Amino acid sequence: MAKKFSFNRNTLIHVLCWGLLIAFPIFMYRQNDTMTDAMRHFMRSLGATVGYMIVFYINYCYIVPKLLFENKRKRFIFYNVVLIFLTVAIMTWWWHAMGNTFPASTPQHKPFKAPPQWTRFVQMSLMLVLVVGLSVALRMSQRWSKLQQAKKEADRLRTEAELMNLRNQLNPHFLLNTLNNIYALIAFDPEKAQIAVGELSKLLRHALYDNQKKFVPLYKEVEFIENYIELMKIRVTNNVKINTDIDIDENDSTPIAPLIFISLIENAFKHGVSQAGDGEISLVMKNNEDKITCEIVNTNHPKRDNDKSGSGIGLEQVDKRLELMYPGRYEWEKGVDKETNKYYSKITLYNENKMRNN
Repeated sequence: MAKKFSFNRNTLIHVLCWGLLIAFPIFMYRQNDTMTDAMRHFMRSLGATVGYMIVFYINYCYIVPKLLFENKRKRFIFYNVVLIFLTVAIMTWWWHAMGNTFPASTPQHKPFKAPPQWTRFVQMSLMLVLVVGLSVALRMSQRWSKLQQAKKEADRLRTEAELMNLRNQLNPHFLLNTLNNIYALIAFDPEKAQIAVGELSKLLRHALYDNQKKFVPLYKEVEFIENYIELMKIRVTNNVKINTDIDIDENDSTPIAPLIFISLIENAFKHGVSQAGDGEISLVMKNNEDKITCEIVNTNHPKRDNDKSGSGIGLEQVDKRLELMYPGRYEWEKGVDKETNKYYSKITLYNENKMRNN
């Protein structure tokens, strides 16, 4: 539908412009002109206008796209020289033919000597050269517009492909880390491991299905995070303090990229628990009118050499997904507080108007 509308609009513009040019001589008549004088003047002007139209549309429809855009510049120039020469000849013949067909009804006073005939040829030729330039300019503008649209479409497809690739990487990455956690449980508490498998099935539904969507309701993402934390609590000891402050309405449907925070939470459990089994993890999530924040603070216990629970791909994916999904609309603060030896990570997702207006 959009293409059809664009075509009709362009056609209407062409019709209006040429219609005004054809009708322009009507407004230039003198009061003492007879009908024959008016017709003589109109028909002479009509010949010039038709000549302009011929040169314009031959260039617009054929010469410019087929020759100039195909880098056949010599043929483009040659064809236009021939076209302009023939058009000037036809316009000159038409001028005289209409003068004989509609002779002037009043005497033509010539207070000064008429300019040489060749000046009329030069004038018409220059006007036709301008017409050629106009057709080239319009075609170049349309070509540039199409190239810009094609570029935007290519960027959109590339972005979608990158997001799909990231999502496809995230699912096995998340599953691998969770299975490693369950594997660790089997060794010392098979009953908890069985419960963990049940919790994992709930998480996989969100990870495998909702993760394929570009955005999901915020309450679904919160539910997934809460289930994941409950799963992780099964593994850690009672010496690990886990504090959550999720100030999100249970029906909050604010759209959010799925699994955008899960790698941060995985990272917190991976590095927030010491080898002795103690540690502290804090999660705060809020949704204000203009932003969603997720802040995670955990004790800093660097990954042990024998820990094969992950390869660090999760945080890299967070960075890439934030740039693709929230360009110019997010902030990510992270680092280690040297005084408390705690790692902090805070992501703020702004609405579409917040960052653009800053």
